[in-house]
Amino acid sequence: MKFFLSNLGNWSTDLELITKAIIEADKLGFDGALMADHYMWGETDWNKRPDSNSTLETWTTLTYLAAKTKQIHLGTLVTPIPFRPPAMLAKITSTLDILSNGRVVLGVGAGWSQAEFEGYSEWNEPKVRVDKTIEGVELMIRLWTQDKVTFDGKYYKAKNAVLQPKPVQKPHPTLLFGGSGKRMLKLAGKHADICYIPPWNGKKTQEKAKERILEEARKHNRQDKIAFMAGGTELKGKPEDHLTRVEAATNDGATYFLVSFPRNKEIIDSMKMFAAEVVPSFR
Repeated sequence: MKFFLSNLGNWSTDLELITKAIIEADKLGFDGALMADHYMWGETDWNKRPDSNSTLETWTTLTYLAAKTKQIHLGTLVTPIPFRPPAMLAKITSTLDILSNGRVVLGVGAGWSQAEFEGYSEWNEPKVRVDKTIEGVELMIRLWTQDKVTFDGKYYKAKNAVLQPKPVQKPHPTLLFGGSGKRMLKLAGKHADICYIPPWNGKKTQEKAKERILEEARKHNRQDKIAFMAGGTELKGKPEDHLTRVEAATNDGATYFLVSFPRNKEIIDSMKMFAAEVVPSFR
């Protein structure tokens, strides 16, 4: 089992906590750390922070953190692909993969925050956002893997685009899919390295989503190339409770576990406990 730290957000007031947590996660042997990727969160039923729109630019912050760490993989959960020009995102992730010596994880999503799209990009209906994500992922993969790219899509175009140097990871940086819609699950089956299916929709929904992913993966002869990630809800309680949750994820076929602790001053102690009393049982 590989363990990824999450639930860090990207709010500017949490920079010290985020930095300390990821540096410590690297020292403790966590396999990865994932940050949210939002310019503006807006107000939701589950997010009432008064500083909701005071954020760090996530890819810039990950570059900063890559220079302060040695082994831990760094990435997003997830990046809204239609939010930025995907060709530029391909260049950003490729550069960070080089600077970090192959430690980038690009989380792939279609976006949900209408506030940030209206503020910084263009808001579209869900179908169009997914269309853009499908097209954007195709363009990025071609840029990462081909010497020269000419692309004539409905939403994105490129003429003789050269992305050099290529990423360290081959054929491209790790792609982590976190969407749950049918078309996003099909896209995951076609391209994902890791699939995270959120637990809050219920076990039956998770099982159906996993089967949809694998059904599409079989069409492309890559069912053995996809790993599944479990976890995600905040971990509270005793070590034996955490052991039970990770064991259940293992029995369900997950090989990645998303570790989320409350964002407070006890997070480092919680990480040390987890690394000492839970992780060794699954390595």
